[in-house]
Amino acid sequence: MSKILFVMTGADHWTLADGTQHPTGFWAEEAVAPYEAFKAAGHEIVVATPGGVVPTVDKGSLAAEVNGGQENADRIAGVLASAPELQQPVRLEDVNLDDYAAVFYPGGHGPMEDLAVDADSGRLLTLALESGKPLGVVCHAPAALLAATKADGSNAFAGRRVAAFTNAEETQAGLADKAKWLLQDRLTEAGVQVDVAEPWAPHVIVDGNLVTGQNPASSAPLAVELLKKLG
Repeated sequence: MSKILFVMTGADHWTLADGTQHPTGFWAEEAVAPYEAFKAAGHEIVVATPGGVVPTVDKGSLAAEVNGGQENADRIAGVLASAPELQQPVRLEDVNLDDYAAVFYPGGHGPMEDLAVDADSGRLLTLALESGKPLGVVCHAPAALLAATKADGSNAFAGRRVAAFTNAEETQAGLADKAKWLLQDRLTEAGVQVDVAEPWAPHVIVDGNLVTGQNPASSAPLAVELLKKLG
């Protein structure tokens, strides 16, 4: 049994271009699908957030229409409510990568608010990438890669192929024109190669030890790829 670190947003809102706060947090399916897969495989999970705050679920991610119906929405909410790891996060600032076999970042718009500019998270991501340990990042969580800057100012993930929430998906979700910046654009500007697939379809990219997914539907297949790397 290995320990897997879930690095999660501590934000409960996303500040839009006009200064208003859009309520958000982490996206339920992106935490629950990998959580269930890793636990079923016998692994231990530790959740870390900036400051050790209990992560907030985006209420929109618990709606029936984004979970294939009310029954599954209720099931996912139940998993979140009964997961002790989510109620007892450790402080991201105190994390030692040596204690973990793999690292996973679920998305939601929350990471756009805090992890995108979190230096502790950026250092952890850089170390994880260099360590060769399996590193999974899904949907909006690749925003955290923006904080992974090297001493020379370049991005540690420049040149890497990733999947991330796309401009087309943000547009279809109705938030692209309200955002301060778009994830696909910022990653591209940082030198990261964003591999774009059909909106909302599962899409996972494996580049060395880095495994990334484009959207919520990609979280379960991403977990499968991470488990393969853990053996």
